[in-house]
Amino acid sequence: MQKILALIQRRKKILALGAALLILFGLLLLSYAKSPVDDRATVAMVLLPKGVGFIEIVNILDHAGMVKNKLFFSLLALSKGMAGHIKAGEYELNSSMTPGEITDKLARGDIKAYWITIPEDYTLKQIADLLVVDHLVNETTFLSVTTDPAFLASLNIRAGSAEGYLYPDTYQFTRTMTTREIVKTMVNQFWKKVTPPMVKRAQDMGMSTNEFVTLASLIGKESGYKEEKALISAVFHNRLKKGMKLQSDPTAIYSFNQYTSIVKRKHLDNNTPYNTYKIRGLPPGPIANPAIDSLQAALYPAPVNYLYFVSNNDGTHKFSSNLAAHAHAVLKYQIKRKKE
Repeated sequence: MQKILALIQRRKKILALGAALLILFGLLLLSYAKSPVDDRATVAMVLLPKGVGFIEIVNILDHAGMVKNKLFFSLLALSKGMAGHIKAGEYELNSSMTPGEITDKLARGDIKAYWITIPEDYTLKQIADLLVVDHLVNETTFLSVTTDPAFLASLNIRAGSAEGYLYPDTYQFTRTMTTREIVKTMVNQFWKKVTPPMVKRAQDMGMSTNEFVTLASLIGKESGYKEEKALISAVFHNRLKKGMKLQSDPTAIYSFNQYTSIVKRKHLDNNTPYNTYKIRGLPPGPIANPAIDSLQAALYPAPVNYLYFVSNNDGTHKFSSNLAAHAHAVLKYQIKRKKE
């Protein structure tokens, strides 16, 4: 009987000691969870790739200086049920944060997003340059993806390039998005704007979707003024009907991949399929990515007989119905430019 009582007493002491150690460990873990990693307030952008395991995630965070004690950090994260549930992505962390705050951020999947605004009438190359700045894409990969026939077909693009179909808008991207996901997001927005009735309207006018988008891209490049777009559209439609060359300056510049409004003789003389000073009709594809105003203007030209326009050197244009009036407008513009 005494042996049994002694055994019971011993077990009670062991349990009490275990409970005391557990409480102590809990207090230590709580203290760890509420104490900043350090007092240097070091900011780190930590990328957690897709498919990495929990142990590797802890190692990545540790390497970034965001883990003071790997064992305690792991136990804290596990106590929150985070193993296998941490969202891949880029996290903006600060060493002044506590482990509790860091694990909470990881548990929420509070990844860093990049808000990217694609301006109207940017070219494919310009969009690539814009995305490269924030390391969202590799330029070579981006240009390869946007000319991949199979991928383009999956996006309902019947053309040799995604040029013209990357809708200018403001997007939220992350660095874990693939290039294809980024491109698809912009193309999906294009198809939200370009509705089936618009495609039908283009067909009724004798244009394929790609020709309609190509014309819209020329209109957008020629003028940023909404009020002028239908007039410019009318000039192009009228010239096409008469079999005249479109003679659009932006098409001459396009093959040079230059972002300039200054057209030189070398541009005009350049023999490319896009140079409408050399070819008749529309270029083989869009020369930029137009927004809704240009797309609508391509389908609804103004009811005018204009065949020419020249810049007023202030963003607007002077429109003419015959060559004599156009020559006079050009001379007036040239005199005005010399005075300036």
